[in-house]
Amino acid sequence: MNPRYVSIWFPHLSIDWFELRQPELRKIAFVLVTPDHGRKIITAANAVAIKNDITVGTVLADARAIYPALQYFDDKSELVPRLLKRIASWCIRFTPRATVDLPSGIVLDASGCTHLWGGDHEYVTDILTRLEKKGYHAKAAIADTIGAAWAQARFGKQMVIEVSQHSDALMTLPPNALRIEEEVVERLHKLGLVQIKNLVSIPLKSLRRRFGKLLVQRLNQAFGMEEEFIDPIDVQEPYQERLPCIEPISTREGIEIALRQLLEMFCSRLAKEGKGIRVASFKGYRIDNKIVEIKIATSRASINTNHLFHLFELKFSTFEPGLGIELFLLEAKVEDHMPLQERFWKESTALNNNLLSELIDRISGKIGSSSIQRYLPDEHYLPERSYKPATSLIEEPTTQWITHRPRPLQLLSSPEFIQVTAPIPDYPPMMFRYKGKLHKVIKADGPERIEQEWWIQEGEHRDYYAVEDEEGCRYWIFRSGHYEEEKNPKWFLHGFFA
Repeated sequence: MNPRYVSIWFPHLSIDWFELRQPELRKIAFVLVTPDHGRKIITAANAVAIKNDITVGTVLADARAIYPALQYFDDKSELVPRLLKRIASWCIRFTPRATVDLPSGIVLDASGCTHLWGGDHEYVTDILTRLEKKGYHAKAAIADTIGAAWAQARFGKQMVIEVSQHSDALMTLPPNALRIEEEVVERLHKLGLVQIKNLVSIPLKSLRRRFGKLLVQRLNQAFGMEEEFIDPIDVQEPYQERLPCIEPISTREGIEIALRQLLEMFCSRLAKEGKGIRVASFKGYRIDNKIVEIKIATSRASINTNHLFHLFELKFSTFEPGLGIELFLLEAKVEDHMPLQERFWKESTALNNNLLSELIDRISGKIGSSSIQRYLPDEHYLPERSYKPATSLIEEPTTQWITHRPRPLQLLSSPEFIQVTAPIPDYPPMMFRYKGKLHKVIKADGPERIEQEWWIQEGEHRDYYAVEDEEGCRYWIFRSGHYEEEKNPKWFLHGFFA
């Protein structure tokens, strides 16, 4: 696949923005100015101002002497970069790789994309037509290299440079088209080197010695002898499928068809690579430039298209198509996935069963992903630290649960203070009061001493007791520290047995 790049140039972007916000400005002469050593210098002028001999770089006072009715506004330094980034994000409709090309352009990596529009000419024409409808004046060119596309967009007359023809297209352009410093351009003109073809015949060593490294680098990049990369503004997920629409889609039925088609393509691809979806995002790019999105997550990697579709379906109420969606995008984070032969009721393989994981996914989709958790043992002495959330349904524990001592079915996230009456030190309590209710202890087992983890925090040891009250309810309580003459230790309730 031949690399193809599109360079888009916005010669009057800030002017376009002001005219879009205030359409009446199109009929009057106005400029944008910036302060410079106590003066205001014109940085941009609209078409009416230019017709009245107002030029960029002129002092505002001099320009108003020529044209007294001239209006002016302060130029915003951050405006153009912000607009370029927004437009580059909008260009995701045409390619997954777009970047801002300061001070006034955007570069698209169109490799493998143009055939979806019917060819290079149709591709670039569609981009420019849509930008014009939005009120932005732009020029664009497509070529095999970024340098050649950049040069043609600003200094050439061709919109499409055919494959492998970029070298010929560059020859008659001025040195300014090479993205080099103005000082170097002036020196080249003084020497009579007014076209790029004049530079090609000069040895590169001589060019580097007389005009610097940048000129040689730009020549090599423009002619494709040195590779040039773009840094996309949005780093796309490595697994992604796109579905452009001939006509904007706004009906639920159309959206469902698009989602099923994307899932089928995606899962078919993942099945061949031994992967499955863990987190997925379904995006719709609307014709009003807004992006709508719904996300799902699975408890284990899945390539079951019906199951994944039902997870998305639970969130369709938040997916608002507006006036219509022109591009659908499905991207995902994946994990290794190997099909297993399973028996649902066999204890050793229950966690590996797809039916169980899909049931958990559907429940999570309805009540929230944080409502269902699986926990694994962790290597800590204190009970509230002895477990950790599992990252997946099939994650294997690195240590074993404590089974030689009784543990409560429900463990409080933090122990709660209780008032206790105990006969003598180191004896279980006779009764305790919890949340205003008095519990008389009938049976007790303990103590089980658990020391503080001194490498994490300081504190007293704990003596745990399993106790049963007169109603048959069983509790896990502990005393913090030893009895002392100066003060009595505190008691806490930490859990409830079945």
